[in-house]
Amino acid sequence: MTTFDALKAIVGAKYTVPGEELAERPQDFWNNDPTIALGLVRPGNVEEIAAILSQCDRDRQAVIVEGGRTNLVHGTRSNKDTILVSLDRLNTIEAPDTDNLSVEAQSGAVIESIQNECRRVDLRFGLDYGARGSAHLGGALSTNAGGFQALRYGVARDQVLGLECVLADGTVLSHLVSYPKDNTGYDLKQLFIGSEGTLGVITKAVLRLHPAPSTTNTALIAFDSFNAVARMLNRMRRDLRGTLSSFEIMWNEFFAFNTRAVFADSAPLGLEHPFYVICEAEGFDQDADASMFEACIAAALEAGDVADAVIAQSSQQRLELWKIREDFEAEIALFTNMVDFDVSLPVSRMEAFAEDATQVLKDKVPDNLGLHVIGHMGDGNLHVTTGVPRIDRTKTVKDVIYQIIAKHGGSISAEHGVGLAKRDYLHHSRSAAEVAVMRALKSTLDPNNILNPGKVLPI
Repeated sequence: MTTFDALKAIVGAKYTVPGEELAERPQDFWNNDPTIALGLVRPGNVEEIAAILSQCDRDRQAVIVEGGRTNLVHGTRSNKDTILVSLDRLNTIEAPDTDNLSVEAQSGAVIESIQNECRRVDLRFGLDYGARGSAHLGGALSTNAGGFQALRYGVARDQVLGLECVLADGTVLSHLVSYPKDNTGYDLKQLFIGSEGTLGVITKAVLRLHPAPSTTNTALIAFDSFNAVARMLNRMRRDLRGTLSSFEIMWNEFFAFNTRAVFADSAPLGLEHPFYVICEAEGFDQDADASMFEACIAAALEAGDVADAVIAQSSQQRLELWKIREDFEAEIALFTNMVDFDVSLPVSRMEAFAEDATQVLKDKVPDNLGLHVIGHMGDGNLHVTTGVPRIDRTKTVKDVIYQIIAKHGGSISAEHGVGLAKRDYLHHSRSAAEVAVMRALKSTLDPNNILNPGKVLPI
């Protein structure tokens, strides 16, 4: 009996897909190449997952766990010797606990579904990003996703109170507590959050919730200097009394390009300024919050930090402003061979990094198609995108940009993970000693190297 036959016996034949049928499916949302694997299994509970991993560990069978398949770093790329495990059937979301401000959800639950369940009882799940409608909780936790509201609520790991996961040998670790303070030894859950499925399989989590804000105030602001943007971020953090939830910066090249794509000839602000920000504050008192928001922007205008601004006057206007930041169809069409970077930097180094990146691309890759820089400035995260006319030029772009990130003391991955795409550049952000400790953890928890082998750690 093959390993795949044994897994069929565990989950039932109707919950398996043989390799030849998987070839009809794209690898993931971003890659239309056919999926190559021995087969896929879809367990329905943690006991089946434990049995699957136990069997695969005995057989030295490589396993890759799938979520919503929207990752950006080839984190679930498989080969002919791989078994894929989809957790889409583990999608239960329990009723939110309004006393403990928490909710328990399985790893196959879609992020937007968790948000909606919490919204029904006036609670907020603080994790939010563009793939909310397809991304699974397990994938979000395994990559420590960030997103639009990390400034206020933190990244994925900050949302987790308790965790259940399965180790490579089938051992189940379950510590599903609903309280934040728990100093009983090592915080084991943090080993698995952000480890991209290389140390264990996350199956369930207890998530931290917050009272849902009832007011939203949104503005698009133009600036003539980066220093003015930084001063505005600090002003809003102070004067908006903790209600600032988003502060999204856009360099001119991206803003002008995408504004023309979204609005044609009716841009909400002039396109001549070097920096733009979409900012949003959410609170609990409509009149007071709106007044505070407007007063903050007015004070910055009077101080000369803000060049121009528009405040959304309706929910429709708010959505239209966010389209400038969130709609990427035109950019994807422009950058046919896209090379994108997800980096963290000290705010004080962001402008110099962008200037260096622009110059080095001009010098080393003169045929590049432009440089778009945007990001979640409040938590130090920039997204940098360019394109090249030939696919063979992408490695040169990566080599030079990752060197610049290292020069400015940044991280090569802020919220998308490492996977395969960034694995060989890990040394730009982590020392040899740190990588050695990571390898020791991997060999201890997965001695047979069956969990997502070849990802994250350089070979």
